[in-house]
Amino acid sequence: MTPIVFCPKGFGSGHAGLGIGKIKIPVGSVHEPIPIPFQSWREALICFLHRAVGAAMPDSMILVVEDDPEVQEMVRFVLHEADFLVSVVKDAYDAWAFVRRHPAALILLDWMLPGVSGIDLARQLKRNHATREIPIIMLTAKGEEDDKILGLESGADDYVTKPFSARELVARIKAVLRRTAIYGEEGPVEYGAIWLDPATRRVTAHESTIALGPTEFRLLHFLMLHPERIHSRSRLLDRVWGTSIAIEERTVDVYMRRLRRALRETSCDRYLQTVRSVGYRFSLDCEGGNRFFDP
Repeated sequence: MTPIVFCPKGFGSGHAGLGIGKIKIPVGSVHEPIPIPFQSWREALICFLHRAVGAAMPDSMILVVEDDPEVQEMVRFVLHEADFLVSVVKDAYDAWAFVRRHPAALILLDWMLPGVSGIDLARQLKRNHATREIPIIMLTAKGEEDDKILGLESGADDYVTKPFSARELVARIKAVLRRTAIYGEEGPVEYGAIWLDPATRRVTAHESTIALGPTEFRLLHFLMLHPERIHSRSRLLDRVWGTSIAIEERTVDVYMRRLRRALRETSCDRYLQTVRSVGYRFSLDCEGGNRFFDP
């Protein structure tokens, strides 16, 4: 069995007050300490038990980026009760340092953070190759439609407004994680110049890699599996986002614009066509006449 040693310590000036556990795992003939942040001995014990049966617990860590201590504790409690491993940081700087060192399954991100805002952090995460595929759920008091659209355009996969119910928060987290997992189980698909591999989450066209966030990836995957059809916004919400998530249809337009921008560098954006007053289709027939327009 892998030897495990928990060593609570501070972890740099930006993590004052956070408990740190160090798991020692064999690397060759040497035990190399790997720091894993724990907020309590309860989390350390959970991690120990999962590693004892061979589960990769660090990959199931939920990172909460929130500066309000009361919200921190409430979210931590809710996620603990749902059997998630949780780490909490108070600002964008600590969050960025965390994800560069540790894997995270999902990020719960507050909008109004001290210093760098949650919106700016989301954009930075989506620009970076190592972090762009981490799903993000915005957790904020900003509930206006324009705020939601801005959050989604910045890279968020879902949006939860405060105050929120514990059941809704857990349901949305599980839905995002479930969607991410499902789209990794199928084989590669090719359509036109685009090649997409769900297992490696790679997308290429004309020998160039196309960088996509998790939601854009799922959207493109669905369109490539169902080409030459007109898909309404409600159908896309149902098939890509899921029926358990209440999201406005305008969200589809946001992600279609982002997907079109990502495909533009390889001249594949022409495959993505908007059908006036109906929805979208993915087609090699680029002679759509006046029926199509770019949003």
